[in-house]
Amino acid sequence: MTPPVSGFVEGLLERARRAHGRLLLSEGDDERIREAARVVADSRLAQVTVLGGDAAASWAAREAPFVSVRTPATDPSLGRVAELLAARKPAKVRDRADALRLAADPLRFAAGLVALGEADATVGGAAHTTGDVLRAALWAVGPAEGIRTVSSCFYMVAPGATVLTFTDCGVVQEPTAEQLADIAAAAARDRRLVVGDEPVVAFLSHSTLGSAEGEAVERVRRAVARFRILEPGIPADGELQADAALVADVARRKAPASPAAGRANILVFPDLDSGNIAYKLVERVGRARAVGPILEGLSRPCADLSRGASADDVVLVSAVALLQAAASR
Repeated sequence: MTPPVSGFVEGLLERARRAHGRLLLSEGDDERIREAARVVADSRLAQVTVLGGDAAASWAAREAPFVSVRTPATDPSLGRVAELLAARKPAKVRDRADALRLAADPLRFAAGLVALGEADATVGGAAHTTGDVLRAALWAVGPAEGIRTVSSCFYMVAPGATVLTFTDCGVVQEPTAEQLADIAAAAARDRRLVVGDEPVVAFLSHSTLGSAEGEAVERVRRAVARFRILEPGIPADGELQADAALVADVARRKAPASPAAGRANILVFPDLDSGNIAYKLVERVGRARAVGPILEGLSRPCADLSRGASADDVVLVSAVALLQAAASR
C-alpha cells in the first residue's frame, strides 16, 4: 500500500538521508533556496552547498554554518567545467574565454559539477524556467544511456489517499506514441525508487478502450503497445478515461478486463497541456501536495523547480534528486 501524506514525506526524507549525498543548490541568492539549504543541513539530509556571491557567504556565516558556499566565477573548478562544456558541445563555444563565461552561469556550473562528480545532485529553477534548467542539464550531463526522451513528473499527495504520479507535466509538449511510452517507462522506474510501491500505469484519454476514435486516441493505443514491449512486467492499459483509471466501480463498468483500470498509480497524460493543467488543478482545488517537477531520464540528477516553489518544496525535490543519485551510483 502507498503511505498517506505524512508517511510518504517522512519515508522519502529518511531514505534520502540514508543516501548520504552531496547536494548543490544553484540559486543561493534566493531566500527560499537559502531556507531550504539550512533545513537540509540542519536535518542532516545531505551535505549541502549553495552557489552565490558575498551576500550568500555572509548569510551562511551568520545563519547556516553547515552550508558551504561556492562562487562560480572565482571557483577553482571553473576551468574544469569550461573544458567539459567545450568538449560536449564544441560548436557552442568560440574560445577559452567564451567557455569560461558560459561555465560561470550558475545552472551550467552546477550541472557541470554534478557531471564531474563534485556533487551528487543539483536543484535549480526557483528563479529560472524549466527550459533554462533543462538546457543546462542536457549540455553538462546529457540523457542517460539508452534514453531518448527526457521528461518530468509530479508526485501528487492527497491526505488519506494514494500518491499518484502525473507525467509528463513540464517538458514534452506534444509527445509521439514512442515518447509517451518512454515517459511512462521513466515514471515507472522512479516510482519504485521514490514511493516504494509497484507501478500500475494508465495512459489517459477522453476515450476508454474504444468508446471514441480519432488520431489522438490511436496515438495513445500505440503508446500502450510500445510500453508493453519496453516493460512487459508492469500492469498497464489505455486508452483510459481518468475515472476508469482510478475508480474501481467505474473500471468494472467501463473496462472490466483491464490490468490497470481502477488501480492505476501512474497517470500518463496525452500531452503537456493536459498534464500541466491537471496537476495544478489537483494541487490548487483538490488541495493535494505536488512534489516536483522531477526531471527523469538524465544521466545524473539535475532537478527542476516551479518558480512558485516554497522552501519546503525545494527540500522535497532535493530528497528525490538525492534518491535518484543514489540509484545511479
